[in-house]
Amino acid sequence: MYDLAVIGGGPAGLAAAYSAYEKGLRNIVILERDKELGGILNQCIHNGFGLHRFKEELSGPEYAHRYIEMVQDTSVEVKLDTMVIEITPDKKIFINSPSGYECIEAKSIVLSMGCRERTRGAISIPGTRPSGVFTAGAAQRYLNMEGLMAGKRVVILGSGDIGLIMARRMTLEGAKVLACVEVMPYSGGLTRNIVQCLNDFDIPLYLSHTVTDIRGDKRLEGLTVMKVDENRRPIPGTEMEFDCDTLLLSVGLIPENELTRGAGIEMDPRTNGAYVFENMETSIEGVFACGNVVHVHDLVDFVSDESARAGAAAAEYVQNGAVKGDVIRLQNGADVGYTVPQKIHRDTKADKIDIFFRVRSVFGKSQVIVSAGDTEIQVFKRPYMAPGEMQHIVIAADKLKGYDTITVTAKEA
Repeated sequence: MYDLAVIGGGPAGLAAAYSAYEKGLRNIVILERDKELGGILNQCIHNGFGLHRFKEELSGPEYAHRYIEMVQDTSVEVKLDTMVIEITPDKKIFINSPSGYECIEAKSIVLSMGCRERTRGAISIPGTRPSGVFTAGAAQRYLNMEGLMAGKRVVILGSGDIGLIMARRMTLEGAKVLACVEVMPYSGGLTRNIVQCLNDFDIPLYLSHTVTDIRGDKRLEGLTVMKVDENRRPIPGTEMEFDCDTLLLSVGLIPENELTRGAGIEMDPRTNGAYVFENMETSIEGVFACGNVVHVHDLVDFVSDESARAGAAAAEYVQNGAVKGDVIRLQNGADVGYTVPQKIHRDTKADKIDIFFRVRSVFGKSQVIVSAGDTEIQVFKRPYMAPGEMQHIVIAADKLKGYDTITVTAKEA
């Protein structure tokens, strides 16, 4: 039996395993379905990673390699090309590996399966079904890992970070990116990516617009873009026609939680991830979750920080047992989409609580208010907030212990 099984060998799983090892666990295994560690970072050859975690700017593969080297210097076992089929509430893990189908057991589990992209089927674009329609991540893999260009004349639907980065990447490789089209009245990506990937290359961003028709037989030949109203319905008379051979979809990410649901873990419909405590424990004792499988992050540095907490908590669970007792609940107030964690152990051993959330609209000078009923516990000032950028506040655990329910609210200052 393993002390800890980490499901997923991307940045979250690597950080969790390494942190658990640092806290004293020795019998640890990472289960990774791919043929190498590193996860999505292996195809993210652009820089901008590691500024928070390593205090220097790295590419995705460089960031992943840092953690891979750290894990290789430990006794952590790694099983590659290993698909986890099922996990059970009593921590049995059924896997299919090169050695066949088997069941392993662990005293604790960290779920770090990451997330996947929404596809065309998830957003129901009308029109024909030619080739030339890709998710932005698939196009990124083709170009950066396989050396294949997705197309020459490109429109990007959605302004998520992968789509923005691919606008720049394909432009640098000689493609013409005609436009980035976003159905919401604000971008879904980081401000720095809008500036560096669109503005610096004179690529127009059409907010409150969407693709309403796709044309082409064997290959995409063109598409129609229309402005939408406040209910996201196309407005007649606003049609724009684009002659293009490629459409990249950057329309959101979905946490990979089939295993989580199968285990009967309580899920949060706001994040599509598990409900977690401040130590990243799920509703099943000894099963923890971290990274994009809990909620979609904007920076991998934050994934690593969160996952390190999960790994340390898994070690604490194996060594000293579960944290018991009453629960303080966190909930989102006005203009906040969700909070992570959703629960706090009243008897937590943590001195401070890290709270992550996203706002529902764009704010200028604003405030984040942590309250219990009519009592303001703490107020945080912000110069700017947007839905595309994850927000983070830290509050002393002692300030929360006298309350049963805590609300996080955002408002203009």
